[in-house]
Amino acid sequence: MRLQDKKVLITGGARGIGRETARVFVDQGAEVAIADYDEESGKETARELGTKFYQVDVSDSQAVEEMFNKLDEDFSRLDVLINNAGTTADGFLVKMAEEDWDKVIDVNLKGVFNCGQQAASRMMDQGQGAIINASSVVGLYGNIGQTNYAASKFGVIGLTKTWAKELGPKGVRVNAVAPGFIETEMLDSVPDKVLDKMSKKTPLGRLGKPEDIAMAYLFLASDEAKYINGLIMSVDGGLVLG
Repeated sequence: MRLQDKKVLITGGARGIGRETARVFVDQGAEVAIADYDEESGKETARELGTKFYQVDVSDSQAVEEMFNKLDEDFSRLDVLINNAGTTADGFLVKMAEEDWDKVIDVNLKGVFNCGQQAASRMMDQGQGAIINASSVVGLYGNIGQTNYAASKFGVIGLTKTWAKELGPKGVRVNAVAPGFIETEMLDSVPDKVLDKMSKKTPLGRLGKPEDIAMAYLFLASDEAKYINGLIMSVDGGLVLG
């Protein structure tokens, strides 16, 4: 039980990586709350896993503040925040609509800021805590057709390193995970030939699975990582080796 009695909030927890992370964390003894914009899937996941559920748009600072106030009532403290919520709206630079840029930046970057700010104030008062942000291999190396997504995930890296310096002296660790291409609904719109190419380019010879990222989150959330701060952990099967 690597997270025995830990109080954890996972954003984007209704499906995919977030859902698998919630499952793993519950199995490891944590008391988990998931937050998601998708109310139907969120409630279903909460029922199945025995977690709490908050319906929220993480890009809405007022809604995020209200969610954390509710969390204060439900949990005695917050030990771990997994900033996992994310979205895509791909397109080439010259064709990208302003609303697609705004949507991705608002969820993937502003959402991390909103939740991180609320969690940090509570964790600083406690003198301990861990914040883990979702970046991406795309945030490290870019990707054709993903100007907005790459910018948001590169921004998450900047937030992570800055927060690690600011919050570390207060006992709060901040790290990020940079997944490669993971088999979730987010890849449904990607052509099979592109996914096949990525599989072959990856030294391990396959795309990632949600549990691959969940286990990375688990390690960084656990006391086993108590001296790790400011890390950007690539979990991509070696894809970035080229």
